[in-house]
Amino acid sequence: MTIITSASGLLAMLDEEQDELKIHALKNLNLLVDQFWAEISSNISTIESLYEDDTFQQRELAALLASKVFYHLGVLNESLTYALGAGSLFNVAEDSEYVQTLVAKCIDEYVLLSVKASESREEAQPMDPRLVAIVERMLEKCLKDKQFQQAIGIALECHRLDKLEEAILKSDDVPAMLQYTLRVSQTLVNRREFRRQVLKTIVKLFQSVQAPDYVNICQCLMFLDDPAGVASTLDQLARGDVNDALLAYQVAFDLFENEFQQFLLNVRDRLPDPRAQATAVLEMDAEAAVSGATGSRTAENGADELRQGDEGTAMETEDDSRAQRGEEPAETSNGSFEGRESDQDSVVYRDRMSKLKAVLSGETPINLTLQFLYSHNKSDLLILKNIKQAVEMRNSVCHSATIYANALMHAGTTVDTFLRENLEWLSRATNWAKFSATAGLGVIHRGHLQQGRSLMAPYLPQNGGSRSPYSEGGALYALGLIHANHGEGIKQFLLESLRNAGSTNNEVIQHGGCLGLGLAALGTADDEIYEDIKQVLYTDSAVAGEGAGIAMGLLMVGTASEKAGEMLAYAHDTTHEKIIRGLAIGIALIMYGREEEADTLVEQMTRDQDPILRYGGMYALAMAYRATANNSAIRRLLHFAVSDVSDDVRRAAVLALGFVLCSEPDQCPRIVSLLAESYNPHVRYGAAMAVGISCAGTALPEAILLLEPLASDAVDFVRQGALLAMAMVLMQTTETREPRVGTFRKQLNKIVGDKHEDTMSKMGAILAAGILDAGGRNVTIMLRSRSGHDRITAIVGMAVFTQFWYWYPLIYFISLSFAPTALIGLNEDLKMPKFQVQSTAKPSLFAYPDPVTAPTTTTATRVATAVLSTAARSRARAKKSDKDASMAAAEVNGSAVEKVAADSMEVEDGGIEKTSSKDAGTGRTEAAVEQTPELISNPARVVPAQEKYIRFPEGCRYMPLKKLPAGFVMLKDMQPSDPQDLVSADGPSGGSSAVGGPGGGGAAGGATPGTAPPKPVEEEEPPPPEPFEYVPTN
Repeated sequence: MTIITSASGLLAMLDEEQDELKIHALKNLNLLVDQFWAEISSNISTIESLYEDDTFQQRELAALLASKVFYHLGVLNESLTYALGAGSLFNVAEDSEYVQTLVAKCIDEYVLLSVKASESREEAQPMDPRLVAIVERMLEKCLKDKQFQQAIGIALECHRLDKLEEAILKSDDVPAMLQYTLRVSQTLVNRREFRRQVLKTIVKLFQSVQAPDYVNICQCLMFLDDPAGVASTLDQLARGDVNDALLAYQVAFDLFENEFQQFLLNVRDRLPDPRAQATAVLEMDAEAAVSGATGSRTAENGADELRQGDEGTAMETEDDSRAQRGEEPAETSNGSFEGRESDQDSVVYRDRMSKLKAVLSGETPINLTLQFLYSHNKSDLLILKNIKQAVEMRNSVCHSATIYANALMHAGTTVDTFLRENLEWLSRATNWAKFSATAGLGVIHRGHLQQGRSLMAPYLPQNGGSRSPYSEGGALYALGLIHANHGEGIKQFLLESLRNAGSTNNEVIQHGGCLGLGLAALGTADDEIYEDIKQVLYTDSAVAGEGAGIAMGLLMVGTASEKAGEMLAYAHDTTHEKIIRGLAIGIALIMYGREEEADTLVEQMTRDQDPILRYGGMYALAMAYRATANNSAIRRLLHFAVSDVSDDVRRAAVLALGFVLCSEPDQCPRIVSLLAESYNPHVRYGAAMAVGISCAGTALPEAILLLEPLASDAVDFVRQGALLAMAMVLMQTTETREPRVGTFRKQLNKIVGDKHEDTMSKMGAILAAGILDAGGRNVTIMLRSRSGHDRITAIVGMAVFTQFWYWYPLIYFISLSFAPTALIGLNEDLKMPKFQVQSTAKPSLFAYPDPVTAPTTTTATRVATAVLSTAARSRARAKKSDKDASMAAAEVNGSAVEKVAADSMEVEDGGIEKTSSKDAGTGRTEAAVEQTPELISNPARVVPAQEKYIRFPEGCRYMPLKKLPAGFVMLKDMQPSDPQDLVSADGPSGGSSAVGGPGGGGAAGGATPGTAPPKPVEEEEPPPPEPFEYVPTN
């Protein structure tokens, strides 16, 4: 075998005049280039000249050789240029590092040019056809090798919708590939406009398959903001059979979980109104009957033919009127009637449509959620009692924090027992503390839409004048919290209250009215409400103006309205920092979800000289790119986090990373890990809160490891932020699943009870206790829905909550991000049937925390007395002699006394009796055994980490309509002929609040809904004390 040690001979052939010798040299050098590239590089100019010679027959071979040489030299741009010149000789199917590197480089270059072309408003320059050819050859290779997911990824990155559609249609499982594409499009596609084009393609392909996935179709239409398309789909399903109706309900519930109020109301309003149509038909029938009767009286002697002609004319008129109304005079698409919708199927359709509208408006799901939170409430009042006893009466901050914690702990449960039992303590709240205490009732009764106004009636502004502006302002704020994102029935009342407060120029009531109105009309962009709030802003009152600025943002959230420019201009004109800060947050909310469309305004705010507006720019960036993990947004936020001269701006920049990364919680601890060690305490605080926001409810070990040292930081507000963030991360986590939960709870108790602890840290610990057990231990912070859509209300609520740094009453906004962790199974009547599902995990993994035990009172305990060694030996000898005597007697009498004695008990030297180790061991073993799988009844508490363990048992009467058994689940009845056993509606009843006002002026009335749990918890009686001997001390 010949060993080649040099390529000099072949290189010499390149200078020959005969082309055959040059071609021979190029072919052999191409085979040896990986070994002798350094030697060949000295003649690269000769190889380049051969490629540039148009008369040379093997120009492509020379280009390929030059490309490989440049690749080894590390000049990838030149290498790619010559690889493109190699044409078909550049084999994308070759499994070599050279080909893989250049193909990746080629795709990156293609993607870069495609993105520039899409961003540019000018006419795009034609792309190099050689570059396009390589990308298309790579796509064809993926399709040939059945690597469809890779093909979809390349097509999305290259903005090639034609290839995307081809890859999906050629796959073996089109529906599964469509779901994969939908999931990837939410994370891989950064540009909003191109994402919309992808979603339109997905919708078109979903509709073309044999069994369309209506759930995903409607989710895509929601992303596309197409309420008409969703309404058409729901109407089509409602006209079908029972299974289609169940699917329509499931779609409506899934859309509701995304909490996009304006979109849902638009869908509801576009659905047909069968009752109105039926009324119109009856009116037409009555008119036809009257006209027919008049005609018959006028022509009594007319011929039968004329009568028949009149009847025929009447029928034609009715058909014409039906045609004008868009109705079908003959058999409809579901074949349920002929000529008119008057049979039983029409009644069924009207019933289905009314139920759909109740779901879309939020009435049905909110009532079901309220019933679940009320009946499953596991709040531990002893925790609040201990906090109340540990907090000093003079410390107003901790007093208010305890009220906040109670509201969060009972959010949505309607249980206000703690407030009722501590009226005197509650009456110590004054001024703004009274405002917050009254507003806390709104968190407790959130979702109680029917009774919300009557519950708050004792505190609402009266026509006779203002008794306590703080409680009245808090009551208006509470009404907004009760009706948050579902305020159709309360908007007008809040608007009138705001106008009345304007006439008296009471800034406290205006502040509460603005916040309440913004919450109730969240995202509706109502111009009338906007103008009234703007009038409050123009009063230039610091307190009222701050609430007005936030309310304007809540009202116009996600609209990218030009009104943001007006708000920015007024922020430059006013001198009140509170107003500027409120407007800055409001502008940020207006840019919610607009991504690159918000870049111009963000750039303007971040370059402003006012640090408060730069602070708002950080939040604008966070809201615009929420849950996108956009690299550009992350890069800009990190730049401001380390470069801005204002601590507030740096803190906001780091905190904003939590919103951008909430779709990828695993990434956030890694990105902010270095910032968590910053010398600047504001940056450390921001890092802690960013982790808490993005990793809420996940119990990620990385997040816990990052927060643990911050919880013992030297700066008090850093400890506060770390405690709040840790509570968010550990929500609904048991000690079995994460042992550090128990340690954290003990840490909170220690901080609250430590008299030498700073007030800021105590406040953080108290709020953390409320967040940890929020909603009766049945809710978690969920910024994204299970379908992958961002929950607008949750993200907006979390963003405003973080402003509690400046204004404590905004703490209540965190309740907007709470989502019930429930599995609520519903039948076709939207009722909850009784059935059980299996949880294949150990019950202790996801169980409720054990209740806190009250400290035992002083009881007499038996103290071990000192015993001399001589006395012990004499007693032992006496017992031994007694035992020998008894055994002898037993032998005489023929009884096995020793066996009974051995099995019953043993006597220790000290004379204390104890249970047999065998029996005790058996008892402990039986107590430690956990039944798996665990059976849980509908409605069931199912935490997010538990969802993958939920199974419907074999032979179950009801089967779910969707794969993920969580949230609202429509059930298919496998035994429809059998009677159904329904869950009793154990919900809160109506009535007026009887809780004494924070100032002691509560109105007496009926029992507050949910004052007592539906089923009282039966606590076991404590065991009687052991026998003891009383020894007088004297």
